[in-house]
Amino acid sequence: MAADIALAVLVVVVVGATIAANIGDTSPPDPVAYALAVVLGGVMLVRRRWPVGTLLATTGVLLAYYTTSFPPVGLAVPVAAALYSAAERGRVRWAVGVSVALLVVSTAARAREGDDLAYLLGYEFVGSAALMASVIALGDAVRSRRGWRAEVRRQARAAELEREREAARRVERERVRVARDLHDLLAHTVSVISLHADVAREALEDDPDTARRSLAAVRAACGDVVRELRATVRALRASDDRAPVPGLDRLDDLVASTRAAGLDVRVEVTGSRVPLPAVADAAAYRVVQESLSNVLRHADARVVHIGLRYSGDGLRLTVRDDGRGPDGEGAGWGIIGMRERLALLGGTLRTQAPPGGGFLVEAEFPPVEAS
Repeated sequence: MAADIALAVLVVVVVGATIAANIGDTSPPDPVAYALAVVLGGVMLVRRRWPVGTLLATTGVLLAYYTTSFPPVGLAVPVAAALYSAAERGRVRWAVGVSVALLVVSTAARAREGDDLAYLLGYEFVGSAALMASVIALGDAVRSRRGWRAEVRRQARAAELEREREAARRVERERVRVARDLHDLLAHTVSVISLHADVAREALEDDPDTARRSLAAVRAACGDVVRELRATVRALRASDDRAPVPGLDRLDDLVASTRAAGLDVRVEVTGSRVPLPAVADAAAYRVVQESLSNVLRHADARVVHIGLRYSGDGLRLTVRDDGRGPDGEGAGWGIIGMRERLALLGGTLRTQAPPGGGFLVEAEFPPVEAS
């Protein structure tokens, strides 16, 4: 509103000054002429809401002004603000059309009155047309720049929302990863504790040494799970990803704890062992851990074979037991989690019950160079 009031005052002052100059007329200007100048300025107060109406009203007042004997005020100056407002509000066609109509009507009327055509066309027409074109171009440029700024702000907001969504997706993926790790860790540890607790309960009276060894294994398993839980909490609190995660370098400890639970675990490594990327190394460890947990809980097996075959095509990991095979209990979240881990790395996981009995887990990791 302040800008519109300032523009209205400017129009009144400019047109009033032109009237007061009284070019070509010696008689004092009529007060009605000044009143029409005030009307030209007053319509600027509604230019934002009714840009076309403001332009037409200004044109009508100007035509009414020139039907009298008031001092000439020119053609472009009184309508300049209205033309600018119409173009600024996106009504460029209306502004151009009204400008052309005013130029044609004014030139024809003055030529009929006997004005010099050379002066009329070479000076008046060109000057008025240039001023009208300039204010229309200025208004359209302001509108375009305003639209560009709005688009930049919109794109910035969209980019910010996308960054927030991506951050939320990363947090969700991290939560899923932590949930998988905790599932694998707790499932394996609880299985080991359960088996040792059963052994200790049965041997408590007949074989105290065995019971003590089983309870010691339970205590060791509890210590391991507490350490891993603390490491997980540290990783969640850390501001970076440098918190250590278990990998195949801890496979011997995992095998030892499983053997202590009474399972004969045999490991065979084929090919030259090469370091895997941290995420693939952790995934391989979790696949072995979950597979051994399933064997302890569901398979009633005696022997488990773990195979690690390194080659230029990556790593092929197999875990096979001689138990009774799947009975519907082992197809829960553990296998789903393993399959999701491999899918995120571009690998595959296959599970099957071989003809000879037992259960087989095969994990194919992508080439080391592509991981």
